Amino acid sequence: MFSRCHNLLFLLIAAMSLGASAFAQEPRIPLKPVLRVTADPNNLPFSNQRCEGFENKIADLIARELDMNLAYTWRAQRRGFFRETLKENRADLILGVPAHFELALTTAPYYRSSYVFVYRTDRGLDLRSLDDPALRELRVGVQMIGNDGVNTPPAHALANRGIIDNVVGYTVYGNYTEKNPPARAIDAVAKGEIDVAIVWGPLGGYFAGQEKVPLTVVPVAPAADPHLPFTFSIAMGVRKQDADLRDRINQVLARKHAEIDAILDQYHVPRVPDPQPQQVASQ
Repeated sequence: MFSRCHNLLFLLIAAMSLGASAFAQEPRIPLKPVLRVTADPNNLPFSNQRCEGFENKIADLIARELDMNLAYTWRAQRRGFFRETLKENRADLILGVPAHFELALTTAPYYRSSYVFVYRTDRGLDLRSLDDPALRELRVGVQMIGNDGVNTPPAHALANRGIIDNVVGYTVYGNYTEKNPPARAIDAVAKGEIDVAIVWGPLGGYFAGQEKVPLTVVPVAPAADPHLPFTFSIAMGVRKQDADLRDRINQVLARKHAEIDAILDQYHVPRVPDPQPQQVASQ
């Protein structure tokens, strides 16, 4: 499906309805180039087909600053997503990819977030660390990715600590006939079905704010286990040969940094600072 969430299609249909004679009497206005973005149609807070996600808002800002028309194709983020979009030249831009993602040429990061604890504020749990002994007794929800139940970093970290029997898995993808599949783990916390969820920060921050009971959202600590990071810088991806587009987008990201931060704030996306480079002691 190919669409845009504003009025590009309407304008094209309206222009066609005027007929060739009308165009013959008026000077032609050059059409703007199109920025093709592929996004997930049911993946709030990132994107949906109604363009209600923060990645939709940021994509609109990027297109506007590049003086391009924004057009979407919609595809669920499953296996083959990048091969069938960027690699096969069906899209120019994908938002929300890890910085230095090997399947694309990536822009500068536009935010850095962390996995977070989400729990009911009225429980007074005060969880901060994966090493908190309370996690051995609480019902803990974690996110799983894919039909084969691939573990996310916090799930691996809990397993490495022997915390297994009290852990409940929630798929990131879920049933696409339902609205917002990734919200299931946060719903379970609000309903008391589990005590705490450990989820990717943008999901936790956004859906916690949608619940009727107050939920606390706290970044997971430590920031990483050996070879197992819990914080990630997020960038945009273009085709590997599109260095010019990447560079132009980088200019927009630098110029509109404050505006992008404001969009992220609207969606309660938790951010963490970039890691400081390690100092090497002089000999």
